[in-house]
Amino acid sequence: MGSNVRHTNEPQQPALGLAAVLPPKQDEKAEPAKVDWLNLPCPVPFEEIQREAFMSLKPELFEGLRFDFTKGLNQKFSLSHSVFMGSTELPSQSSDTIKVPTAHYEFGANFLDPKLMLVGRVLADGRLNARVKCDLTDNLTLKINAQLTNEPHFSQGMFNFDYKGKDYRTQFQIGNNAFYGANYIQSVSPHLSLGSEIFWLGQQRKSGIGFAARYNTDKMVATAQIASTGILALSYVQKVSEKVRNLLKFLENFNAQNLYSHKKFWHLQVSLASDFMYNHLTRDVTSSFGYDYILRQCRLRGKLDSNGVIAACLEERLNMGVNFILSAEVDHRKKDYKFGFGLTVGE
Repeated sequence: MGSNVRHTNEPQQPALGLAAVLPPKQDEKAEPAKVDWLNLPCPVPFEEIQREAFMSLKPELFEGLRFDFTKGLNQKFSLSHSVFMGSTELPSQSSDTIKVPTAHYEFGANFLDPKLMLVGRVLADGRLNARVKCDLTDNLTLKINAQLTNEPHFSQGMFNFDYKGKDYRTQFQIGNNAFYGANYIQSVSPHLSLGSEIFWLGQQRKSGIGFAARYNTDKMVATAQIASTGILALSYVQKVSEKVRNLLKFLENFNAQNLYSHKKFWHLQVSLASDFMYNHLTRDVTSSFGYDYILRQCRLRGKLDSNGVIAACLEERLNMGVNFILSAEVDHRKKDYKFGFGLTVGE
């Protein structure tokens, strides 16, 4: 007589319901990882402490037509041409927005090397923008930003000396109009970094000091900044990519392959961002909420702020080295509407 137990190799059916979306239960007895306080990670530069929020909430918006062409001559040197046709807003004491049609052409040259970067832009009206980044040593970097114009007292220049330590960064700044500044940021834990900055503007006889904190993990970034000038800035970015992927897997279990089987959905990266800014001197309060979707062939960013301004920016990759850009911004309070489209050719 044989046994009544049957051994089969039939594949198990995928779990349906919330079990396919929710993450697996963590082991309650798992001990927390020990922190090596002598080998903390190096923090981000002080000036980039809110870079994730800026990427989502401050896309490069424009109005009109823009065309950018970049031609690489070799692996390090390239030339660029940019044409813009749109409108420029003029300052006005009334609530109405005054726009003047404008157009300009810009020629650029770029030299990119692992230890040296030279970027220059010349506009048709004679304005010159230049950037230099040079690694003097493995830890010390020199940055130069310059803007030269034909109008007197409008040219600007800035020298930055950045030093990168094992678990800290520091920067010293020298600029025109007798500007001097310095900042320092230090990692105090694997996820938390604290920093401070000071500046002195000799021509206006003004000085200030500020403090900042940044807490980041694999799924979120939170920052806070406060300065003696009366500015309080908060930002929060939540990465929800993993949740979206789990949701797509959950939908696949219900045979939704016709809609979600395209490979580009599996390269989806989603971030939600919000910020809050308070100016104690002017009593102005502004908050905004934004999103950032990154697919294989396109990137979509948008925001909505407390002033009633809605903005969105779409970057679509049509082919290798060819990108199509759409930009839109609506200000309901000022009844100001902006729309732009552009094409970028070259990498």
